[in-house]
Amino acid sequence: MGPNGAGKSTLFGLCAGLLRPDSGRVTLGARVLADSRGTWVPPHRRGVALLAQEPLLFPHLSVLENVAFAPRAAGASRAAARTAAERWLAEVGADELAGRRPAQLSGGQAQRVAIARALAAEPQVLLLDEPFAALDVAAAPALRRLLRRVLEGRTAMVVTHEPLDAHLLADRVVVLEGGRVAEAGPTVQLLERPRSRFAAGLAGLNFLRGRTTAPGRLAVDGLGEVSGTLPEAGAVPVDEVRADRVPPVAVPAAGEDGIAVFRPADLSVFPAADVPHGSPRNAWRAVVRELEPRGAQVRLHCDASGHLLVADLTPAAAAELDLVPGRAVVLVAKAAAVSVYTA
Repeated sequence: MGPNGAGKSTLFGLCAGLLRPDSGRVTLGARVLADSRGTWVPPHRRGVALLAQEPLLFPHLSVLENVAFAPRAAGASRAAARTAAERWLAEVGADELAGRRPAQLSGGQAQRVAIARALAAEPQVLLLDEPFAALDVAAAPALRRLLRRVLEGRTAMVVTHEPLDAHLLADRVVVLEGGRVAEAGPTVQLLERPRSRFAAGLAGLNFLRGRTTAPGRLAVDGLGEVSGTLPEAGAVPVDEVRADRVPPVAVPAAGEDGIAVFRPADLSVFPAADVPHGSPRNAWRAVVRELEPRGAQVRLHCDASGHLLVADLTPAAAAELDLVPGRAVVLVAKAAAVSVYTA
């Protein structure tokens, strides 16, 4: 996962053999597939299948012949390839489409056939580059359920912009930014304790970076000291982390790089003249930049001394506060709602 231009498709091109690395190397298990010293295994000998955003089915072949092409290219007999194609078409729920040509398929049907063709090659690794991008909203959920089922027990890498894909499909998430790995780890860890702004956005959290001054306190440029709490440490040893468990939290020492995250629902909005006092809380002056309807709520995008913060409130509250772009406000987050941890 990562923003546009982060290098996700380039990474897949290196894995699939569409690009040669200028440095470093590409390995699959103990095999070196490519390196900067001249080692090069051609794409068709890598055991890697790449499924692009578009199905790219052969237009002159039937659905059955498209899927049978993969085992035939690997040396299987015509009968064996046909048997394999029929099995994979049934696996993806497209066996009734066997006699059709690609031009007679819907977008969702064509993508199912493309998945069957990729799996019929029996790859060691399956690369899926935004497999739902070309589908309409109605077809994507069914295909997502299909992938969750057929990828069970297989090794796959998926490029996606959709947090739901990470929740449903991934054991591990890697976030790329500017051609480098910004963070990586078990899915639940990245979504609950993000260490990059992109991952925080996926998790729907506000994100601030600064330097710790004490446990639960973070100095942020322009905002001063942010007060929060440490996430519960848990009891899972770091060397026993599973994909569905979050490792313990290290208590940040003063002077370390730190992060504070909190939900938009935990950010309250007040008129600029009011600065609430009372229980431990954070209060920041900000300017409204944008209002975005989100179902039964309004999402408020604000600039707080150069930091983008978002708050969720009801349409009635937005109207009562007369919120419009350019309006000065005070944003308040209770310390108990803010998690502070090391970066």
